[in-house]
Amino acid sequence: MIEDDLRAAFARREALTPPTGPVRAAIDRVVVRRRRRRLRLRLAGTALAVVAAALAGFTAIAPGQPETADLVAGPSPTPTGALNVLLLGLDQAGGGRRADSVLLVHVPADRSRLYLVSLPRDLLVPIPGRGTDKLNASFAFGAGPAGKDLAAGYQATREVVAQVTGVRIDAGAVLTYRAARELTDAVGGVSVCLPTAIRSYHTRRAYPAGCQRLDGAAAVDVLRQRYGMPDGGLDRDRNAGRYAAGLLRRVEEQGVLTNPVLLNRLITKVGSGLVTDTGELSLPAVISAAGKAATAEPVAVGLPVRYQEKQPYGFRLDPALAPGLLDALRGDRLGAWTAAHPDQITSLR
Repeated sequence: MIEDDLRAAFARREALTPPTGPVRAAIDRVVVRRRRRRLRLRLAGTALAVVAAALAGFTAIAPGQPETADLVAGPSPTPTGALNVLLLGLDQAGGGRRADSVLLVHVPADRSRLYLVSLPRDLLVPIPGRGTDKLNASFAFGAGPAGKDLAAGYQATREVVAQVTGVRIDAGAVLTYRAARELTDAVGGVSVCLPTAIRSYHTRRAYPAGCQRLDGAAAVDVLRQRYGMPDGGLDRDRNAGRYAAGLLRRVEEQGVLTNPVLLNRLITKVGSGLVTDTGELSLPAVISAAGKAATAEPVAVGLPVRYQEKQPYGFRLDPALAPGLLDALRGDRLGAWTAAHPDQITSLR
């Protein structure tokens, strides 16, 4: 009896039931849009991997990318102001890994050139919940005992860098030496100009002073060196800037940053992804801004510091020079500051 009543009720209201065709089509459209959005995000992240590598001289780590890549992600708003991108270079694998290189890439509002500002990994900084420690330790605390949570390690370092410098960070990436040789070889080698000769602590290979084209293995070897260098880790930061400038020149010569087809081919050769943070910006917009600024020779400068000859050993901000540089960085006036302090600029040629 109840079943008959229910059937009768459904029959009376059958005419009110909307046709299933349009409903199914609407569901399919939503599914397709979501799939396309996920694909665009993955591809955009991969594209930033190449840009970030071109800026810092490292290849990024992250989830794998699709075998085929369409880098055209549709129109996106172009930022008009200055941008700051935080790049972290990792060497050691496993637990306790620390950020061996910390680089702030400043893209000025006029897109005149890129400014590569290196922060010493041994800079003594306040780390929330940990007291005072070296800057590179912030990544280890965030990434956890196994060193696997790269996103958390990046976020912890980003918070510390923003607090210490007072600089707004718009985007960033976590990168590693692991595949730098693949990227270097993919662009046919990178020219690096060394002010003094280097004898590798790891391979015993000798690199003479002067400009030389490095293949992938040699580039990684040079980027790792700090033992036996006059200024230790500071010299390694400077050489990372020199490599970054050489890589930027190489990809600019090949038109990679402004040509989606060439960028796609390079990504396919390198075959790496990354962990990225884009904040409120779209990755295509970051790539576009960086590509415009990369047409001119970059300027590399180290954050002015002084070594502290007592425990805890490490670097402190130079009270005479650091405040001025950071103020110029926050105010998008690095061009004027570097022009007034040419002795603080890292020689790239």
